[in-house]
Amino acid sequence: MMEMYLLSIILATILVIPFTLKTFYPYVWMDILYFRDLLRILVRFVSRRRRRPLFFVLDRFLEQRSAHPDKPFIVFENEAYSYSYTDKRSDKTANALQAQSGYQAGDTVALFMGNEPAFMFTWLALAKLGSPVALLNHNIRSKSLLHCFNCCKAKVLIAASELKEAVEDVLPSLLDQGVTVLLMTKHCDTPGIESFSDKVDEASDSPLPRFLRSHVTFKSPAVYIYTSGTTGLPKAAVVNQNRLLTALAILSSNGVTSSDVIYVNLPLYHTAGFLIGFIGAIETGSTIILKRKFSASQFWDDCRKNSVTVIQYIGEVMRYLCSTPKRENDKGHKVRLAIGNGVRAEIWREFVSRFGNIQIKEFYASTEGNVGFVNYAGRIGAVGRVNFLHRKLFPYTLIQYDTERDEPVRDANGLCVESLTGETGLLVSKITDIAPFVGYAQNEEQTERKRLRNVLKKGDLYFNSGDLMKIDKDNFIYFQDRVGDTFRWKGENVATTEVSDILTISDCLKEANVYGVQVPGHEGRIGMAAVTVMEGAQFDGSKIYEHVVSYLPSYARPRFIRIQNAVEVTGTFKQMKVKLVEESFDPGRIQDPLYILDDKERSYIPLTAQVYSGILSGNIKL
Repeated sequence: MMEMYLLSIILATILVIPFTLKTFYPYVWMDILYFRDLLRILVRFVSRRRRRPLFFVLDRFLEQRSAHPDKPFIVFENEAYSYSYTDKRSDKTANALQAQSGYQAGDTVALFMGNEPAFMFTWLALAKLGSPVALLNHNIRSKSLLHCFNCCKAKVLIAASELKEAVEDVLPSLLDQGVTVLLMTKHCDTPGIESFSDKVDEASDSPLPRFLRSHVTFKSPAVYIYTSGTTGLPKAAVVNQNRLLTALAILSSNGVTSSDVIYVNLPLYHTAGFLIGFIGAIETGSTIILKRKFSASQFWDDCRKNSVTVIQYIGEVMRYLCSTPKRENDKGHKVRLAIGNGVRAEIWREFVSRFGNIQIKEFYASTEGNVGFVNYAGRIGAVGRVNFLHRKLFPYTLIQYDTERDEPVRDANGLCVESLTGETGLLVSKITDIAPFVGYAQNEEQTERKRLRNVLKKGDLYFNSGDLMKIDKDNFIYFQDRVGDTFRWKGENVATTEVSDILTISDCLKEANVYGVQVPGHEGRIGMAAVTVMEGAQFDGSKIYEHVVSYLPSYARPRFIRIQNAVEVTGTFKQMKVKLVEESFDPGRIQDPLYILDDKERSYIPLTAQVYSGILSGNIKL
């Protein structure tokens, strides 16, 4: 009788446990599965780190080439390139490069190209030669282009044929430095620039001997990815071989397999396109559908035509897709998974409602950062979830931040103050052997700015993400805003100091205070500048338009300009932005002359109340 009684209690307990967990710990099973996935990734990573000879991303590609040589790796503009073809083309590229007198295996090479197969072939070729690669943004020009090139001390510049004019603009400086300049074309008549496509076509496709890259270690730089900081020109974040090896797991850890077809339309010079799309696909052995650039009108047709199953996004991508005219076949596709970051909660809901039951895997990470989150539980609007094991391996916290003083709040002992649950704070992550912060090439000052000392105890060292976050009572993490002078527009970080510097080298502007302002219905912030005009000069909208177009990529050009008598500064001579941001570009609140950039008129034209209403209603597109 007693045995039956005990058995009944045990059975009842077993039945009650799942109900209790679901009621009081609704995410426990998801947390356990995340534990499992994280441990599996760590075991695989450690196993690869122990292999000899050293195992890198290139070796994983060669494994995939051997496993399915004839499978399409890249599909681009109706042409398919197999894993085997990609391997041989990269061999030809590497052999052609070795024949160049200005290059030696291991030299840093700058890649100045848009999204095209040659970008991937060339990167693999350089990996076979043991060369770090600087991924230059193909939108940059002039001063910015030279700065980015010089950051990484490259010996060679390989550029796409359509970027010939941009290269010619900086050619004298490059030649003065003894740089070898190669253009992906079969013929080039510009002295100092050599054609390269013809050399590749003629080169041998014999495999490159491993000893050419024998100098490469896990700490060796693999790629330089440029990121705008709070001040100055773009910084070259160093992504070493170890970090690149960890990037292999991004797609596979989200359930992507070799049977998936991945649509890559984000720039390959960016972390998202390169690390997640390209490097991630090497791990899974998937097929990449490569697009030159994002097109909202062609997006779903491309997905249907190529049987795409996995897409990437940034917040703006989702909004653009939701803004296209509705069609009867909006849900007629094979896309099952969307991976990215920066989507607003309302856009998330609208996207799923309109385009079908697509799993959204929102994540948080930065190019140079040492911590990241994945919203594995699917909470709309969150970027991740506090998880004991994750936090143990990668210690991080949120600290109180004074946005007016632009610095962390510290207590009487000089230590930072941790934010409470539900309170917005600055995300900082401890710098450790497992979670290192490598920093920026040739820029120790900017590297040091991202290091935060004496955070929770004297002598500790943390990475300052520059991002304000919030953790709710259910332990979900939400991105709130960026601190400092950087704002984000159309998926790009814009450094206000860089834009200010560009504006003030024009003929008529004396000072420029650049900041980002919110626009209803748009992600991020769009650029605006409060400027003063030189004494005796007049504001010339056409000349300023030509100036910013010459020096700045489209996303960094100030859309609005406000003419002031004087730029307001604080007691420590920092430009004041808070009031300017609040007043935004509303002519009803601002007495100063206001202008808006008009591409059709090729000028900055007066911003009237009618134009302002058109922007708010969405009739005028930005």
